[in-house]
Amino acid sequence: MNSKDEKHIIIAGFGGQGVLFLGTTLAEAAMIEGKNTTWIPSYGAEMRGGSANCYVTISNEEIPSPIFDEADYGIFLSKAALNRFEKTVAKNGTAILNSSMTGEAKSRNDINYIMEPFTDLVAKSSETRLLNIMALGLLIRKTGILAKESVLEALKKISQAKRADFLRFNIDSFEAGYNLIKETAKC
Repeated sequence: MNSKDEKHIIIAGFGGQGVLFLGTTLAEAAMIEGKNTTWIPSYGAEMRGGSANCYVTISNEEIPSPIFDEADYGIFLSKAALNRFEKTVAKNGTAILNSSMTGEAKSRNDINYIMEPFTDLVAKSSETRLLNIMALGLLIRKTGILAKESVLEALKKISQAKRADFLRFNIDSFEAGYNLIKETAKC
């Protein structure tokens, strides 16, 4: 049985959308805040273009199991990801959709949908791979599961370890997502 304190997040899309990077950033930000966290990645053998997803749990208490059946929050960056994982979002949970790829059709009336055309929004920038970090910014703003400062610190730590010149794009994308305010209510 999961603690009420635990927050479960499923992030899904296809390889190349930064699904695993988004999950790693969430887990790192949780650790920065002194929280317990787990991160379980999964991806197809072909990586780029294949399916990718990860499960993240964040808690102030010890986490008895990294596996969960229902997510409080889902971030779905592709139609295939939405079709496969939407059912895992718990009743009254929140699904953040990349409406550029998922469309705006809502199949459930017991969850909250937040839809933004992330792919279209990042296409206007010089770095089109940052829709994941834009979705992360929106998640943090809407849920408050972690402090904005912790996520920015995690982005700095992870980005600099991977590619230092990528940091500015990540921060700009996070801020753009954090400042998105359009929300679509339950159907």
